[in-house]
Amino acid sequence: MSFESPLAPAIPTKLVIRDAASSDIPAITAIYRHHVQTGTASFEEIPPNKGEIANRFTAIRDHGLPYLVAMRSDVIAGYCYASLYRPRSAYRHTIENSIYVAPDCIGSGIGATLMAALLERCETGPWQQMIAVIGDSHNHASIALHRKFGFEMTGTFHKVGYKFGRWLDSILMQRSLGTDKPVLPAPVEK
Repeated sequence: MSFESPLAPAIPTKLVIRDAASSDIPAITAIYRHHVQTGTASFEEIPPNKGEIANRFTAIRDHGLPYLVAMRSDVIAGYCYASLYRPRSAYRHTIENSIYVAPDCIGSGIGATLMAALLERCETGPWQQMIAVIGDSHNHASIALHRKFGFEMTGTFHKVGYKFGRWLDSILMQRSLGTDKPVLPAPVEK
């Protein structure tokens, strides 16, 4: 699927958003490794290996949640996914987003294009709310990206992570998915 977001800046070459495949795991692992080793968007301190990323990928897909990659010139320029916000059944209609862009593509609008595609996909599902848990209150680009797409600030956990020799906050943002009409989910089977 080719996707162009009206909110995303122009990108020099055509960007194609598609469902991630298991063959994408090495590229996804490399992108995530960079962010773990150099940034505070993730509070992980040791980059997971391909096997662990594959396990996470499978868990997300097994729940019927979207996992997308952005392709530019046949190279993965970024990826995103929605995951369960929390495992308890009462949270089953709330999901959390994650977006990571390849280091040489940061600032080129790929994050916005991925966000638009992820929201479009999630709004067709049974989910009512999307949560963003943003590592580090100094992650202004991620906070601005979420605001651009209608996320509202809901809170800050102060000094809950420690990485690169400093205490980090977690920013919580939230956005409704689809209609504002409440949908009563089916009861959980016992």
